[in-house]
Amino acid sequence: EGRPTLTDLVTAEGFDETTVLAQVAALEIRSEHPVARALVAAAEARGVTVAQPLDFASIPGKGVTGLIDGARVAVGADRYMAELGCDVAAFAEAAARLGDEGKTPLYAAVDGRLAAIIAVADPVKPTTAEAIAALHDLGLKVAVISGDNRRTAAAVARRLGIDEVHAEVMPDGKVAVIEALKQGGRRVAFVGDGVNDAPALAAADVGLAVGGGSDVAIESADVVLTGGDLRGAVSAIGLSRATMGNIRQNLAWAFGYNALGIPVA
Repeated sequence: EGRPTLTDLVTAEGFDETTVLAQVAALEIRSEHPVARALVAAAEARGVTVAQPLDFASIPGKGVTGLIDGARVAVGADRYMAELGCDVAAFAEAAARLGDEGKTPLYAAVDGRLAAIIAVADPVKPTTAEAIAALHDLGLKVAVISGDNRRTAAAVARRLGIDEVHAEVMPDGKVAVIEALKQGGRRVAFVGDGVNDAPALAAADVGLAVGGGSDVAIESADVVLTGGDLRGAVSAIGLSRATMGNIRQNLAWAFGYNALGIPVA
């Protein structure tokens, strides 16, 4: 639905849940990512005071970092924590469980120490499974290209009947996946809505941007799904096929008419 919510926050020993949430929300207030908005909303709903970060930096596909009340705070995926020297093994069991539930596990580090595991979940629109089934009825395969961890992406794919899963893909890696899918003469349509989706939208044979998404994504797409619903992609493909069928039929009539008319002339 594009509206993720905070579902879990488990702190490491020595860290307070409210304090960590305040630090995470303060950091994420500078980000426009839907997950960031979910964390800020969760803090505000609990009446947690959200400060303004200093020295904020966003690392595409990994996470964000900044200074919150003098503490260096970082939030992101396990690969980002590894780069920071934080071992997430203590939360391995929790991360596996959260991923299998279709939630996205993230981690928070404070001053170089792992502080918490955080999970967000984005409810799937009720119409999405219907749209994917309709795409299958059109003879199409459906793949998901996601920066989420493999467990989360696989859990969602199983629930929706998606054929292929490409998980833990960095923003600049989506184009490579698109190019690989195009091998063998296959035509690829890509649906996206975020800033990170713009290159993939441009690389696909047909790029479909979800209405209400980022301006960059919309500008990079060939088609804009104004309803923000994946069923719009089904309608667009069906309309395209019908239009091409009419064009071929009209051309056949035109060629046939000319072929008959030329000998008479």
